[in-house]
Amino acid sequence: MAPAAAAAAAPLAPPIVAQLNHLLANSPLSFKVDQVWSGCKDPVYADHFTLLVPFCLDYIRWDVMYNALSPSAAPDIVFPPEDGDFNPLLDIIQGKKQSCLLDWNSKDPTRLLSLVHQIRDLYKDFQRKRVEELDDERLKFETSTILSREGIEVCMTSGSDRLGEVTFAVPLLDMNLNQLIPWCPWRHQQKIFLQVVFPVSTGYSSVPPRIKLVSSSDLKTLFSIEDVKLPPWVDGMCMAEYLPTLEDNLKVQLMEAVASVGARRYFIEALAILFGRPVEADPVFCRTASVFVVSGTFTFLVHFSLPTQFPKLQPILTLQSCQHCTSQGVAIMSPPITDYPWSPRWDASQMAERIFEFLVDECLSFKKYCTDMTPQ
Repeated sequence: MAPAAAAAAAPLAPPIVAQLNHLLANSPLSFKVDQVWSGCKDPVYADHFTLLVPFCLDYIRWDVMYNALSPSAAPDIVFPPEDGDFNPLLDIIQGKKQSCLLDWNSKDPTRLLSLVHQIRDLYKDFQRKRVEELDDERLKFETSTILSREGIEVCMTSGSDRLGEVTFAVPLLDMNLNQLIPWCPWRHQQKIFLQVVFPVSTGYSSVPPRIKLVSSSDLKTLFSIEDVKLPPWVDGMCMAEYLPTLEDNLKVQLMEAVASVGARRYFIEALAILFGRPVEADPVFCRTASVFVVSGTFTFLVHFSLPTQFPKLQPILTLQSCQHCTSQGVAIMSPPITDYPWSPRWDASQMAERIFEFLVDECLSFKKYCTDMTPQ
């Protein structure tokens, strides 16, 4: 049940905080906390929270319930009603599985991480078994040919009809994406998945699945999956047939994205020759740079936003005055500028030179724009 507002204001007890912080900081998965409350009236500390558990490219909600009155006791975990058949503690009670619950130590900050990961593994097995038991010929074939692939996850979901849908989350590319760029700051391992959603049928269905690419959020600084055109899903095709072509295309485009980082770096270095050392620049992915420009008594900044598909797509320029502000005290900036000479076939020095020449004239228009925008 939803906690009372007064109970929700209480902070979690320190031992719980230690375990939760360790989970959030050290898990390779991106867990989140949605809600915190207490199971007691007028609490000093809260002892319950909702944990958002990443699974099959979505999040499932588990309520983790400690007892502030018995701080040494292990927590209970309550699963949502749609997973009413999931009983992960049954195998532990029957001695089929070893669990950190058997020798729970509330003073050990690693215990919650171990417990949640173990139960998530059991949940993965639970969902796989549910799908394998479906009376659907195509899904039986898909599971028999694809579930041996490492890292794949599958789950039953409610669909547009009573039979529901089955979602596969298939990790792509057997390579470490974090090592593609030197000095990469990503904390979590970056991945690309193919999400495949099949409608459940009582016979053999030829309806094509819904497919889309999903990637870790940080990967967009290097490579945008929105730019990838998926190969067509031919009638009668299965995932084992579809994946090789898709992965070959992805590898080519990833290598192009890595090459684009080098091209952006050369471009920023070429800017420095004409404009001086950038005031600010992205040193890893080279997606942004800002230079200081002086034209007579007028000074302004030029912000460069470089797309992942550079130089095929040109940088977006934004000018920011150092001398003019709005009535709210915010520096006046130009609208984004893309209407300037550009060719992806030019070398970096020529690109920078043409932008420099463009700004010689554009700065006069921008100065007038700033004057007109400045409150009198």
